[in-house]
Order: sequence, then structure tokens, then C-alpha cells
Amino acid sequence: MDMITLRIRPLSSFGTPLLGDTLFGQLCWTIRHQAGEARLRELLDGYLTGQPFAVVADALPTGYLPRPALPLSGFEPPADADRKRLKKRQWIPHDALSQPLRSWLKVAHSDQEVTGKPDLSLRESWPQPHNSINRQTGTTGEGGFAPYMMSQIGFAPGVTLDLHLVFDPARLDKSELQAWFSGIGATGFGRDASIGLGKFAVLEVVETGLTAQTSANAYLTLAPCAPQGCGFLPDASRYQPFTRFGRHGDLAVQSGQPFKTPVLLIAAGAVLKPARYVETGFVGQGLGGDGRLSRAIAETVHQGYAPVVGISLPAWEKPV
Repeated sequence: MDMITLRIRPLSSFGTPLLGDTLFGQLCWTIRHQAGEARLRELLDGYLTGQPFAVVADALPTGYLPRPALPLSGFEPPADADRKRLKKRQWIPHDALSQPLRSWLKVAHSDQEVTGKPDLSLRESWPQPHNSINRQTGTTGEGGFAPYMMSQIGFAPGVTLDLHLVFDPARLDKSELQAWFSGIGATGFGRDASIGLGKFAVLEVVETGLTAQTSANAYLTLAPCAPQGCGFLPDASRYQPFTRFGRHGDLAVQSGQPFKTPVLLIAAGAVLKPARYVETGFVGQGLGGDGRLSRAIAETVHQGYAPVVGISLPAWEKPV
């Protein structure tokens, strides 16, 4: 498996966070539309048996990784060891991979530090008013037609994001991935793309400079994943679980059964330690198939894989 990075620039607000598993779902729909259903089925062959054709990371600030989900006590405290400020330092620069993990908090950056402007955050979210119109009366009406609020996410002007992709070069080319993600950016990603949200431009494809730390013995995940049953050591791993209440997108929204079976995932930034470390570009598993995720489309799968970077977790580190 190879890894590349698509550098993107947000062009609008977003209704859906740019997370790897959701991006993979829209990638599958884009392949179906641009290359045909037969090509999508061909690429998904083996997806549930550890052979994904592509694994998509969360969109991360250019040059940064998510901070490992370790307690603050697992890092050497910086001079300005104010707990509230330290908790906001969520981004680790790539060059920190050449330094011991315990020192990472000293070089970690907050959202404001990523933009280089103390009064400008990397991203903001806010409630956006919506109205459903009753086409018979031409008004918002009552009940389901009443005004309601939905959240939107905006990025600071000029910010670029990196999409790290692990893919099988024997099954697809990086130029295809670039074209498909350019299509997603042009039509819009996620919720409310039909009213202008979710637009981004793919600026370039760059070779990913992420390399495992010397003496790596654990993995830092770059997207939500499903590590259940994959043999990771529970006492030496650290992660933030969440439940994905997924729903179909694109044409399947009109199926009458848009909701999928909920799945339990862990967020990007998880530290997973295996019993025996092997060098790999991704961990996790493919979810779904045989109607396990969707009654509307039995073949539905969900990305339970995540791109990873090898890290050297000190032997004494046992997250609590």
C-alpha cells in the first residue's frame, strides 16, 4: 500500500466534519457516478477481509498530526503548564516525529497557533437558521415546517488541509483519487451540499513525508476506526470512543430507509499498541456487508480502517 496526500483548500462552510470514514463514504458514491457501479464493486472486493482499496484520513491542518489521546501526565510539562491552555494544544507538527513522544506537548499547537494569528481560530462552528417551506401554503407553517437550527463549520481564510490517503497502487492510480476528490470538492461534501456547503479545491498531490518513529511499537491513528478484535493491548492503548449514527447519502437518501445501523468507533488520535508491532499504513477493519449496516442497500460497507503513523510509546506508559 502507498500513501499520498491531497492538499485541499476549503471554499465554503461545511455541514459535516471532514472525517475519514465519512469522506470514504462519499468517495464510494463518487466512484459509482464517475466510473460506474461495476468499478466500485471491483474496488470493494476484499474490503471486509483486510484488503481495502483505499483508506482515508481526517482532513488535518497542513503539516500537523492529531495529538495522541494520552493523559497530560504522559508528556513532559512545558514551562507554561497551565492545564486549560495545554488541553487546547491539539496539533503536533510533523517534525516532532523525530523527537521523543514525551516531548510532544512542548511543541504542540492550538487552533490559533496553527493559523499564526492569536485572534483567528483554525475553525469555528455556529448554529445556522433553516426553514422548511410548505409548498402548499408558501410559508414555514407549524410543526415540521417551523424554523430550526443546524450547525455549520467554517475554516480560517487561507487555511489548507491535508488528506492523507493509503491506497493499493495495483488497483487504482493516484491520479484517479485526485480526480474523484476534486469531484467531491466541486459538488460539495456532506450535509447541505445542495445549498452550497462542503466545497473545496484540491490544490496538489504531494508525497507524504510521514515516517514511523525509530523503534516504533504502537500506532497513532489519523481517522476514526474500529479496532475491536484486532489484537491491540487494552492496558497500553488509549482512545476516545464514539458512536457513529450513520445515514446514506446521495441517491440512497430517497430509498425510504436512509439510516444505517449505528457502529462503535474510536476517534482519530488514538494510540493502539499491538502485541507484536509490524510496519503498516493502516489498521482496523471493514464493517458491514450482507445487510449488517443497511436494509436499503445490503452491500453497504463502512470504513473501520484508519491510516496510521508508527510511534514509540515508552514502556512505562499505561494510559488510565
